[in-house]
Amino acid sequence: MSSGDSAFNIDTWLQQEVAEIGVPDASHASLAAHLHAKDNLATLRDKFEYPKNATLPDVDLSIVNPQDDSIYLCGNSLGLMPKATRRIMNEQLDKWGQMGVFGHLTQPIPWAHGDECAIEGVAALVGANPVEVALMNGLTVNIHILLTAFYTPTPTRHKILLESRAFPSDHYAIESQLRLKGLDPATSMLCMSPRDGEETLRTEDILKTIEEQGDSIAVVFFSGIQYFTGQLFDIEKITRAGQAKGCFVGWDLAHAFANVPLKLHEWNVDFACWCSYKYGCTGAGGLAGAFVHERFKDDKRERLLGWWSHKMSTRFQMNNGTTRSRRRSCGLPYLQSARASCSACYGIP
Repeated sequence: MSSGDSAFNIDTWLQQEVAEIGVPDASHASLAAHLHAKDNLATLRDKFEYPKNATLPDVDLSIVNPQDDSIYLCGNSLGLMPKATRRIMNEQLDKWGQMGVFGHLTQPIPWAHGDECAIEGVAALVGANPVEVALMNGLTVNIHILLTAFYTPTPTRHKILLESRAFPSDHYAIESQLRLKGLDPATSMLCMSPRDGEETLRTEDILKTIEEQGDSIAVVFFSGIQYFTGQLFDIEKITRAGQAKGCFVGWDLAHAFANVPLKLHEWNVDFACWCSYKYGCTGAGGLAGAFVHERFKDDKRERLLGWWSHKMSTRFQMNNGTTRSRRRSCGLPYLQSARASCSACYGIP
């Protein structure tokens, strides 16, 4: 279900499936087998390695079969390893050992262009044009890079709006950005909490806050999915409201990337970033990503630059020119192992 779509009624759907196979209720084991048999994506399970019960810590092996696959429900923290990852990582390690520096430009997955190999696949996952996406760094670094460019406070417009109990990457990065600019988080960090007795934020309350305080808000920066409650925010509607008040609107998609449908370009999001090791299954240290809407392709605002900030066509002329890339990259993507893992998840053979 994408942001803005009508709600899917899971109870109604389950009752229809229960009636189809004639079992008493949705707790019947036959229903699980029925749903698995008709699931077009069921074969994807075979493409991942599952930890065995015997290899996990703190498992009471007296109540499970040690050789059975565990039931893994931790993709919100670290996704499972695709079986293809081991082969791709070993290929890159062999290349390093056999070629040394020549691995930078040698197929498969030349290290100097390793991020480019996965751009189209990642862009499709976030609903972006490839030129709007950069694969680089980790989540927190990318938040800093994006806020350095988009957060330019003034005496009257200096607040950053976010949810309370935001993902720590967001909270600490925003707080430090405020302090670096000489501002007090107590007055410039606007954290929204749910109503008393409620667990999630109402969209109407977010829109009301933007409408009432938007003239003092420089950046709206929410999570696509709130990691603590699982709330999927209405990205399109909140983005539109913030921009109408003159705010830049950015999103941390750490728990939304590869988890829910995203249409960042269509929704006119200003900027966004994400890690890839959760539902993207790239492994701890996998390359994070960033999105900047194509509207800013000729934007002249100051931003953090590095070697990879310059166009590929002139990057190796070594003349320290200023032909900026339209992507927001800074440096050579690190860790060929993480890059190979990233490629495994985005269809690189």
